[in-house]
Amino acid sequence: MDQKLKDQFDGLVEKYSELLVGDSSDEVKEKVKMWALYTHISKSMPPLAKHWNATYPDAKDNLKAIINDIKVLNEKHRESKNQG
Repeated sequence: MDQKLKDQFDGLVEKYSELLVGDSSDEVKEKVKMWALYTHISKSMPPLAKHWNATYPDAKDNLKAIINDIKVLNEKHRESKNQG
């Protein structure tokens, strides 16, 4: 994969993060990537997600916290947009 595509895709993730939660810091972008990929995996291959959850319960709990963070940030971002 070439660097140009990586940079362009990072720009896509950056804009998505900004629109989704109002923040595009590296930490938030990484959380958004994990949230998006896990959500896709859990919907397209539920047995794989279930197996991973059972195999790594501590990681599952950490990922649940990330998912909740994204949800809270999204709700706050939408509220601020509606008030402004």
